[in-house]
Amino acid sequence: MLAQQKQHILALINAAIAATIAPLLADSGVAPVPTLERPRDPAHGDIACNIAMQIAKPLKKNPRELAQAIVANLLAQPDAILASAEIAGPGFINMRIHDSAKQAVIKHILEQGEHFGKSHRGAHAPVVIEFVSANPTGPLHVGHGRGAALGDAISALMTAQGFDVKREYYYNDAGVQIANLALSVQARARGFSPGHAQWPESAYNGDYIKEIADDYLAKKTVASIDGAVASAVVTANGDVNDLEAIRHFSVCYLRREQDIDLQAFGVKFDHYFLESSLYTDGKVAVTVSALQESGKTYTQDGALWLRSTDYGDDKDRVMQKSDGTFTYFVPDVAYHINKWQRGFKKAVNIQGSDHHGTIARVRAGLQAVGMGIPTGYPDYVLHKMVTVMKDGAEVKLSKRAGSYVTLRDLIEWSGNGNSETGRDAVRFFLISRKADTEFVFDVDVALARSDENPVYYVQYAHARICSVLEKVGEEVVAAVLNKQNANQNPLNLSLLTAPREGSLLSKLAEYPESLERALDELGPHQIAFYLRELAGEMHSYYNAERVLVEDESLKKARVALMLATKQVLQNGLKLIGVSAPVKM
Repeated sequence: MLAQQKQHILALINAAIAATIAPLLADSGVAPVPTLERPRDPAHGDIACNIAMQIAKPLKKNPRELAQAIVANLLAQPDAILASAEIAGPGFINMRIHDSAKQAVIKHILEQGEHFGKSHRGAHAPVVIEFVSANPTGPLHVGHGRGAALGDAISALMTAQGFDVKREYYYNDAGVQIANLALSVQARARGFSPGHAQWPESAYNGDYIKEIADDYLAKKTVASIDGAVASAVVTANGDVNDLEAIRHFSVCYLRREQDIDLQAFGVKFDHYFLESSLYTDGKVAVTVSALQESGKTYTQDGALWLRSTDYGDDKDRVMQKSDGTFTYFVPDVAYHINKWQRGFKKAVNIQGSDHHGTIARVRAGLQAVGMGIPTGYPDYVLHKMVTVMKDGAEVKLSKRAGSYVTLRDLIEWSGNGNSETGRDAVRFFLISRKADTEFVFDVDVALARSDENPVYYVQYAHARICSVLEKVGEEVVAAVLNKQNANQNPLNLSLLTAPREGSLLSKLAEYPESLERALDELGPHQIAFYLRELAGEMHSYYNAERVLVEDESLKKARVALMLATKQVLQNGLKLIGVSAPVKM
């Protein structure tokens, strides 16, 4: 049901309440707020309301009697949208809308096209969405892939709902892990390999370390791309003793590698932020000073502590260790102060669930600094691990990465060598479950050309429609679109009364609501759920009814239904970064 139709029915219910039970409400202090929901069983109607049950107890009245009064008023006058209303159970009000109200969705979809489902809810409010943010110490793994799929889909969703979205990648190019990267490449450049007596204990063991070392010794030049712009160009000097040069070359090399993976995954960022800049620009020092001046720090055992328990953390946290180095959450606080100062009053971080412990301390630091930053800033979407199955067994290692399955591996396997097919499968699969649930990615399912494969199932619904429209012919399709836009001799959509047509029409009308629900939850899995349900309705309709019928008016009405379904499938797939193929 379209949003404006829901608002119309809510207005009818409010008017019915005012007309029938206003005297009971006068001195009760009860303020009825009716809501509508879809019945789980379509046989119970198109929409339901439990307002009678909500107000019956405080009014000390029988809910069925209250419902009866409301229903009698609703049905007192014919309505263009509401067709019927009846009482069920202890006092539910189940309602149906006219077929013409259901059929109206086709007109809305064909008029709005790619804008159907979009809204101005965000009112152009700026929001920064940070995701992936992998350490430049190795190839992107499947966990980074899940973060990339989620972050890009949430960014597209919020853009579609009217927010001014900026995608941001935070490079952790400072700290112990970067030092270990440099030592690993240096050891390889000196001819050592994993298992050798002089191989560093904390070194990275993947084959990619040897690739970096070989290029460093060959004095090659690499450029980190950062989307479409070469942001850093480094030429190796080949000196195995110059650890800083090795570090600089290795970070640039892996930034390029990660950007290549992201481009293959169809993910682009608006801005890249370097952790190291927080130190070189003095932002960490300024943040520490501000926290000290706030009176929320103290010194103990030679270390500087933050009184984070004042802000709900389970214990106070060390900010600066006795050796003078900062703990990792300090630059995180500085970074989020920077986001706030750049005008992003809303920020969303998509991170692995292993970052859960940082939430309380980062938010505590932001509160303690006294800049008026809200307590819930930033928002977090935490995603759990991905287990990869292939040929019936779990895959744990990648030869190139050494200790994990790379995103590049997963795309290649899932497409059987076809990068676009693999990308579509990986992107759909990785957002198809709630982020906070563990996910098993079965490569064999991703390769299946059957209903078992959800992305194939949805894409095939789109391809089926394209096949039908090709058989119908461009002339008929053009005539349908012209009739849709014409004021005279319009399409006769009233002919769409078959049971499967009604179900498909109802599902099409739910698309904007599914996007609202996804936005409320920051959960793009809602879009994947919806697309699977819409594809299911489409396949059922295809198996039950024929579009190419002799009755010209019915044929054109059904072509319009196919065009509307095709448009919504395209809109939804685009939001999650998946293609809508014409043929499969």
